[in-house]
Amino acid sequence: MKKPIKILAVSVLVVSVSLFVLSIGFQISGIYINTTPSLPVGFYRIVDEPIVSGAYVAFCPPQIEVFDMAINRRYLNRGDCPGGYGLLLKRVFAQSGDTVFIDQAGIFVNGEHLPNSAQLKADADGHALPQYRLQSVLDDSEYLLLSDLNPQSFDARYFGLIARDQIRQVVRPVFTWSH
Repeated sequence: MKKPIKILAVSVLVVSVSLFVLSIGFQISGIYINTTPSLPVGFYRIVDEPIVSGAYVAFCPPQIEVFDMAINRRYLNRGDCPGGYGLLLKRVFAQSGDTVFIDQAGIFVNGEHLPNSAQLKADADGHALPQYRLQSVLDDSEYLLLSDLNPQSFDARYFGLIARDQIRQVVRPVFTWSH
C-alpha cells in the first residue's frame, strides 16, 4: 500500500517542478500565460509597440488600498510588483484626450458605452465592491484598462485609471482559446 503513495508523491513533485521551470522559461523568453477570464486564456508575448487603444498591456498595480483589498480577496495574485502584487493583463480602452465617465451603469469613453462594464455591488462571495466614480478627460500619463469580455473582471470600474509608469509592457496574443 505504501508504494502507490510514494509513486503519487513523486509524480506530483515532478509535475510541480516541471511547471515551475516551464513558467520561468516563459518569463525569460518574454511570454505571459493568462489563465484569468479577463482576457482570452492563452499565451501573450511582449512586443515593442506603443500603448494605444485596443492594445493589451501588462501592468503593476499602484500601492493603494483597493489593490490591498484585491490581494486579500484573491482577485489578483501575489507577485514581484511593489506591494507584493502580481502583474495584471488588461486591454487599453482610453488614453490621452479621451473623455471617460464611470458610474454604476458602466464605463463610457467619448460617449460610447463599453460592453460588460457595469459595476457590480458585490463579488461572488457577497463582499461589497468599490463603487468608483469618474468624469475626466485623460492626460498624457493616464490610461483606462479593463476587460470587455468578463462582466465580473476586477478592473478600471473598481480602481480607476492607471498611470503610464505602472505599465510594464505591451503584449500581443500568440495562442489563445475560449473558456
